[in-house]
Amino acid sequence: MTTCFDDTGLDAARALLNGPVVGIGEAAMHVASLVGHSFAVITTLSRSVPVLEDNVFRYGFSSRCRAVLVCDIPVLALHDPQTGAVQKITDLIVEAKDRGAESIVPGCAGMADFARDLEAQHGLPVVEDVGAAIGLAGRLARLGASTSRSGVRARPSRARLLR
Repeated sequence: MTTCFDDTGLDAARALLNGPVVGIGEAAMHVASLVGHSFAVITTLSRSVPVLEDNVFRYGFSSRCRAVLVCDIPVLALHDPQTGAVQKITDLIVEAKDRGAESIVPGCAGMADFARDLEAQHGLPVVEDVGAAIGLAGRLARLGASTSRSGVRARPSRARLLR
């Protein structure tokens, strides 16, 4: 499982490992598309937007993601009451709903603690990314799923790894 919403290193991990490898961003988008027809991602910093938009496209969710929105609060400041993070995220959820989002994906593992309260406040699913990834990875493992070794996820040759 990746530990950052932008799923850094996900493809490399899948190429090297046999068991299921699940990115928290990818898992959250899958779950969000199951509990709502459309979704929006709310992330921390503006510099994350291009990477997240690329991931939305790569994962096949371009037609379902209504927006990638930014609260502009660093991860380590999310729980500092002086930043007003919860209110900023709340305002972005209202904007996401106005854009047609039926579910919300907090685009940062640091927002996990807010998910249930935001869901209750706004009346739509807020998909906690770490929980989504753990749940999917666990289910894949119980199913005995393994990573495909053909095409994109073919294991790199030992010679290429040692260069």
